[in-house]
Amino acid sequence: MKDNRAPEDFVLRLRGITKRFGALLANDAIDLELRRGAILALLGENGAGKTTLMNILFGHYLADRGEVLVAGLGGGLAPLRAGSPSAALDAGIGMVHQHFTLADNLSAFENIILGTQSLFRPWLDRGSARRKLEKLMAGSGLNVDLDAAVGVLSVGERQRIEILKALYRGARILILDEPTAVLTPQEAERLFETLRRLVAQGLSIVFISHKLAEVMAVSQRVVVLRKGKVVADLATAETDAAHLAETMVGRAIPKTVRTAMAPGAVILELDKVRVAGVHGRPALKDASLSLRAHEILGIAGVSGNGQVALSNLICGLQAPEGGAVSLHGQAVALGSPAGMVAAGVGRIPEDRLHDGVVGDMAVWENLALEDYRKPAFSRASFLRRDAARAHARQSIEDFDVRCPGPEAATRLLSGGNVQKLILARVLTRAPMVILANQPSRGLDIGAVTEVHRRLLDARARGAGIILISEDLDELLALSDRVAVLHRGVLSASMATEEVTIRQLGLMMAGHDRQEPAHDAA
Repeated sequence: MKDNRAPEDFVLRLRGITKRFGALLANDAIDLELRRGAILALLGENGAGKTTLMNILFGHYLADRGEVLVAGLGGGLAPLRAGSPSAALDAGIGMVHQHFTLADNLSAFENIILGTQSLFRPWLDRGSARRKLEKLMAGSGLNVDLDAAVGVLSVGERQRIEILKALYRGARILILDEPTAVLTPQEAERLFETLRRLVAQGLSIVFISHKLAEVMAVSQRVVVLRKGKVVADLATAETDAAHLAETMVGRAIPKTVRTAMAPGAVILELDKVRVAGVHGRPALKDASLSLRAHEILGIAGVSGNGQVALSNLICGLQAPEGGAVSLHGQAVALGSPAGMVAAGVGRIPEDRLHDGVVGDMAVWENLALEDYRKPAFSRASFLRRDAARAHARQSIEDFDVRCPGPEAATRLLSGGNVQKLILARVLTRAPMVILANQPSRGLDIGAVTEVHRRLLDARARGAGIILISEDLDELLALSDRVAVLHRGVLSASMATEEVTIRQLGLMMAGHDRQEPAHDAA
């Protein structure tokens, strides 16, 4: 089909971008175009090449072949100087990462203007900077309290600051990496309204997300990468979420279905537990819950509302200041991770790279980390390496961990395969209590489906699972009951069939479960 669009409609063009890392072909002759005043969604499995492509665009990596063309202020595409992040910024390219890079002790205003004025200037022109920001906020709808310390702001407000930082620096092309990963549904809706307003004013956006419903709602075009290649470039209106999912992974994705199951006996119980936080404020305030066999208890909440304290408590990393914790009806002494593992608690941590594995150790060593003292792997205090390697080979096969083999350094694995490795280590022990903290964050739909299937299989065999997740679709799909954490207070649990995503979003923001009444006309 002939493309009749004028060249000036395009603000970004990538041509033939190719990048190798040794034997791995990360980007294979990728072509990509972004129109002025449009939202382009970029999809792909973990390891498909999205991150490498963005790093080339920002000058962090040098492409082996290909070029990046960017529109100048006067129109027309010109080559972008390769390998120069400052050149990308000067060309009007901005990026908002999934994990924010803000200084909590500085105000919103200070965070936004930080680094925009020369260090050799003896004074800071705060007045003109503030006027420019106020104009930006009025035009974009990105309203924040410029004088508030970032540390007291909500996650949604922090994200607005990150976007304002990019716009303040003159961004005409904005890259958003998983922008709704830590937002409530209401905050995500407000973000989408803002994005539509910005593109109407001429901003161009690359929207990277694993949430296909959001991609369908906000984008005009979708580019799908698979194994380093562009396998689809589609108008969003001409496709659907199911087709995109199949295109991403190259096969049909089976739907995860939670079947009804009668809960068993109480396995884990927390009774008015208090956990210390920072600056004298409690991280958990008199939290109570009970977890039964054959059930998944979901914990919803915006990041930073006590999830870390709850996770650390159950894993033995932190002892409570008050209250009681019992396993199988027996009180347990907390504060010992090894003790909780020995008591039958399995842990899938939030930060899989920092807390879940030792990156420089081999795959087989990471798989044996929690069991190396057991007779299967140890004899007379000596590690039975052959047995551990054989166990690793079987786990790699059973859990489809895609790696060169047991001897490979774990840091070389993609995020999805590291998660599979952790699942293999935890689930092959068949623990009766499993803490799954953000188990599918940042994973592609194929990896997510596999994680969900494994958790439901553990539930079926009799395990009780505490699922901490900021993905409300995931919580309602997997959980039998769900509770909400807000500022350290854990709500009573609710049957998932009796609560909506919108109601959970309101509770996550500190409101009650009731829908707000509509204003009278």
